[in-house]
Parts: sequence; C-alpha cells; structure tokens
Amino acid sequence: MAFNRPIPSAKPRSKAASGVSVLVEAEKMMQIALLLPSAAFIGWLLGAWAGNHLHQPWMALAGIVFGGISGLVYVVRLAISASATSARTDRRNESGKGSPDDPS
Repeated sequence: MAFNRPIPSAKPRSKAASGVSVLVEAEKMMQIALLLPSAAFIGWLLGAWAGNHLHQPWMALAGIVFGGISGLVYVVRLAISASATSARTDRRNESGKGSPDDPS
C-alpha cells in the first residue's frame, strides 16, 4: 500500500514566545491581581480621612465599598480588553495574514 503524505495545513506554525512578550503577559496578570486589593485599600484610606475631617465614622466603610467596586470594574475592563487582544491575535495567525506585531 502506498503512503500518501497528509496535506499541510494553511496555518503557519506559531513562533515561540519571546522573553519580552512573556514578561508583558506576566505584568498584565500581576496588574489584575494587585489592582483590586489596592483599590479597596486606597478607598479605605480616603474614606477614613474624610470621616475624620467630617466626623462621620461610616465613611471609611463607604470608601472600602467604593474602592472595591471601582477596582472590580477596572479589572473586568482590563480582562475584556486582554481577551479581545488575544482573540484578535489568534484570528490573524489563523488566517495567515499579518503578524501579531502588525497594527492593521
């Protein structure tokens, strides 16, 4: 029986990730991990400061809640933009047009 070679796929093989791109992805993940607690902490500090100056003790709790919500909103926006960028890069690599560094 004759051996038939398989038809090669049109997709180019993905290049190994360079060290810089790996560091950029790691920085994005660290930013997501540190952003929410730091936003809540800054909200608590601002709320405690405002509570001391306005003699309203509940403002520290309101600062924590506001900081947590604002941090969560920013984390979700950052995750959505990262997934959109990843999907756009995957789509470019699958079509064989352009490279991940190509802005078009």
